[in-house]
Amino acid sequence: MKIGTWNVNGIRARQSQLQEWMETHRPDVVCLQEIKASQDQVPAALCEMEGYWCYWHGSKGYSGVGLHVNKALSPERPIFEHPPFDYENRIVVTRLAAVTVASVYVPNGGKDFPAKMKFLAALEQFVADNIRGATPLVICGDLNIARAEMDVHPKERKPNSIGQLPVEREQLERIIAHGLVDVSRALEPDNDQIFTWWAPWRNMRQRNIGWRLDYVLASESLFARVKSCIVQRETGTSDHGPVLAEFG
Repeated sequence: MKIGTWNVNGIRARQSQLQEWMETHRPDVVCLQEIKASQDQVPAALCEMEGYWCYWHGSKGYSGVGLHVNKALSPERPIFEHPPFDYENRIVVTRLAAVTVASVYVPNGGKDFPAKMKFLAALEQFVADNIRGATPLVICGDLNIARAEMDVHPKERKPNSIGQLPVEREQLERIIAHGLVDVSRALEPDNDQIFTWWAPWRNMRQRNIGWRLDYVLASESLFARVKSCIVQRETGTSDHGPVLAEFG
């Protein structure tokens, strides 16, 4: 089972890139963030991709999340739902026979930091309420927090910057502590070059001077079947790269 997550930073701008990526890798579940489009603005071709159910939860020009589910994993169209703490179209959940998946776009916090912390606390409660369910739980998406110092390139480390604040990192640790595994980090605990976001200037992406903000957090039972988890830095023109995890 392949589960991917990608902050596309505008679904209309990245339509062909997303289609090519999905056709190449054929993920079973695709979590998208920052689609910046209402449902009627999403290119029709993205909902007509052979073999996938699709769901969009967004508004014009801002925020928004999406989910694609491979019909091989779910022959019937799955139900897509939103926890009560959803606002600004930031979370969608689907409960499949094999796995429960949430596509999440945590607020950046620059304009309203208390709202970010409130959302994260609610996400923690969501994990606590769902981690012991009948199926494994996966939280995918742009969490807008670099988990530790090693998740930020030394040139970008700023202790007082939102996204690197101790209070944010502590909250992320509480979320993970309910029984999730940070798949990418667990597979490469000493790799300080894993980044998923790069500022769009000075060739930061090409030089791999970035932050790790995008995660696949999986239940321990699912992580026990992990095969790989790769950040695809060379893919697409979003300021984020896709993260693709594969489980047996």
